[in-house]
Amino acid sequence: MSMRWAEQRSFDELGRPLRDLTFCVVDLETTGGSAGGGSMITEIGAVKVRGGEQLGEFQTLVNPHTQIPAFIAVLTGITNTMVADAPPIESALPAFLEFAQGSVLVAHNAPFDVGFLQHFARLQERPWPAFEVLDTAKVARRVITRDDAPNCKLSSLAWLFNSGTTPNHRALADARATVDVLHGLMERLGGLGVHTLEELQTFSSRVSPAQRRKRYLAESLPHAPGVYLFRDARERVLYVGTSRDLRTRVRSYFTASETRSRMGEMVAAAESVTAVECATTLEAQVRELRLIAEHKPPYNRRSRYPEKVHFVKLTRETWPRLSLVRRVLDDEADYLGPFGSRKTAEKCLAALHETFPVRQCSGRMAKEPSGSPCVLAEMDRCLSPCDGSVDAVAYAAMVRQLRDNLLRRPDDVVEAINDKMTALAARERYEEASVHRDRLAAFVRAAARTQRLSALTRCEEVVAARREDDGRWAVHVVRHGRLAAAGVIPPGEDAHAFVGVLRASAESVLPAPGPLPAASAEETEKVLSWLESSGIRLVDIDGEWSCPVGGASRHLALHDAVNQSRLTLVPFDERRDLAPVHQPAR
Repeated sequence: MSMRWAEQRSFDELGRPLRDLTFCVVDLETTGGSAGGGSMITEIGAVKVRGGEQLGEFQTLVNPHTQIPAFIAVLTGITNTMVADAPPIESALPAFLEFAQGSVLVAHNAPFDVGFLQHFARLQERPWPAFEVLDTAKVARRVITRDDAPNCKLSSLAWLFNSGTTPNHRALADARATVDVLHGLMERLGGLGVHTLEELQTFSSRVSPAQRRKRYLAESLPHAPGVYLFRDARERVLYVGTSRDLRTRVRSYFTASETRSRMGEMVAAAESVTAVECATTLEAQVRELRLIAEHKPPYNRRSRYPEKVHFVKLTRETWPRLSLVRRVLDDEADYLGPFGSRKTAEKCLAALHETFPVRQCSGRMAKEPSGSPCVLAEMDRCLSPCDGSVDAVAYAAMVRQLRDNLLRRPDDVVEAINDKMTALAARERYEEASVHRDRLAAFVRAAARTQRLSALTRCEEVVAARREDDGRWAVHVVRHGRLAAAGVIPPGEDAHAFVGVLRASAESVLPAPGPLPAASAEETEKVLSWLESSGIRLVDIDGEWSCPVGGASRHLALHDAVNQSRLTLVPFDERRDLAPVHQPAR
């Protein structure tokens, strides 16, 4: 008996208790969001802990041997002067690896930090130690509910767990805050019966017996791509999702593979699941968006209100002006957008007003105004047509330049605001510079998005095909940016005849005015993502599908890199406008 008891204990002790492990919590500051894209490390901060006790700290600035962009300097407070005498990454990396030796690496959004460290280890031909890695952001998404915190960014979690350090985009401070988050998560996990590293690595939200008993709801669904709708006893739609395999996906809601806490609540209320089979994955994604917008299911967080958007409008009148509007009219005006939040639209509007002194007063103005100048005119922020300070010809020339920045090349806005940021950063007025940074980012992202969407929506029809993984050809008919038809050519059928029938049966689309004449921005972006994927064959185009050569998209790389770094500190409700234009398909 004693031998069997000892044998059983050895199995129980295979897991390594979290309290006995040494963790090295690390955070980096960089010049951008991609090591492979040439970004460099500017600071490394780390804290080593075991059993709740701090064992040591590591901090060093790193000379990137390249200029730190003004955007990054505003974000981190790290300037070129500060890193001029700092060691290069060739010295800093081995020092950090020696400090972290024998520990479990921990980071918030670990793929970013660990990815940078591994990249430079490869460049130095330095063997990467066999670190086990723990991502506090990933763990938090399994443990923290919306009732605890609005999201799982580092600042929210630091506040939730009463961290003694406020994250501020400096490496050591953020590492210290992550230590407090790590300990707070471990306390939560202990209450859920998770005490070892192995248990933590395989942990997911508990599945109740009632949740498992509802697996029968998936039994009648097909193994096919499409959209599924969970409904309650009153047939109200609770949740809409999409999958390549409807039956397999819906069954996962009743197993441990479903880790979202709110889904347990949804499944408990669900009484039926209905499905809409789709010919292609793109059709399923588009139908999902349309069904969410139609039913507004309480358990879908995104895409419920595509109608709640804002646009920046450049009016068509004798003395044009910029304004924020909720609807696009057939008035020949120019529109920039849509924006998912008014706050982001206001930032974009401010960037334009900083660069172009158009009038900001509301209402129409007579061809020969006889008013008095406002405060903005006295501050040289308005050409003041109201009192005759500028004639119609000069004002129109400035408006043409503004329209060119909106529709074709945003260089004037980018240059003007970059100059302001650089000057403010040089005087260490980072808070003021960050305001201009956010305004510029909002404008560049909106201009790039509008230009890309408009390029497609101007086309009356685009027909395209792609060979899928199963060898069959998927065909889509797109009209003014709206998916009008989808199909898969059956084996052995004449392709030209099939495409002809598909086009003839496609939805008729009557375009409305503006950059989104026939579909939501999300739908058109889904279609664009598919059209821009590899292997696409364009069958026919009715119209001209082209973007301006000097358009806003060429300025996106830096703004997207900065945005990725900022996501740990940005309020949750602003993220949909800050997300990169190229959205990955779910």
